Amino acid sequence: MTPFPVVHGESGGPFLGYRIEAEGRVIAYSADTEWTDTLIPLARDADLFIAEAYTYEKAVKNHLSLKALEAHLQEIRPKRLILTHMGDDTLTRLDALTHAAAHDGLTVEL
Repeated sequence: MTPFPVVHGESGGPFLGYRIEAEGRVIAYSADTEWTDTLIPLARDADLFIAEAYTYEKAVKNHLSLKALEAHLQEIRPKRLILTHMGDDTLTRLDALTHAAAHDGLTVEL
């Protein structure tokens, strides 16, 4: 497990996302963060990237928008992306999203 610093406030940290490598697989987790370039090595070529999408496109301090994440997916190149920690403005668009969204009871097989 490799921790990466993320941006989720100025006190109370450290704030970390994680890259977990085991049995030839990689799972990456953004945790709560606004866009930071450390998300690129954290999730690059991961079998599964679990990323927050708190807003659809609006910038909110300490949180990631789906549009900011999508702007970097060509660099990150995750094999699979599951969105989590979605606010109302992302949740109201679930039917139109091209990415999977986490939900209670979700089971993921790699």
